[in-house]
Amino acid sequence: MPNAVKVAISLPPTILDSVEEERKCRGESRSEFFRQAIQAFLRQLAEKKNLERYVQGYLDQPETANEVREISSVSTSALAEEPWD
Repeated sequence: MPNAVKVAISLPPTILDSVEEERKCRGESRSEFFRQAIQAFLRQLAEKKNLERYVQGYLDQPETANEVREISSVSTSALAEEPWD
């Protein structure tokens, strides 16, 4: 891997044992296992932050009563056009 940097970490033996078991089942190197785990963790953090920003946006600027009525009206009209057989 170009531009890779080695990093030393300390883990409790029980965690390392679990890592070793899982990575061997997957046929991955220890480096690849940790690389994927860190990427997944960082993705989850980004998704959580995005969700928090999304919710905060609605809290900061909630829909008006008029917007809710309009959305309800448009939704009702769209659903009325569907064949409900």
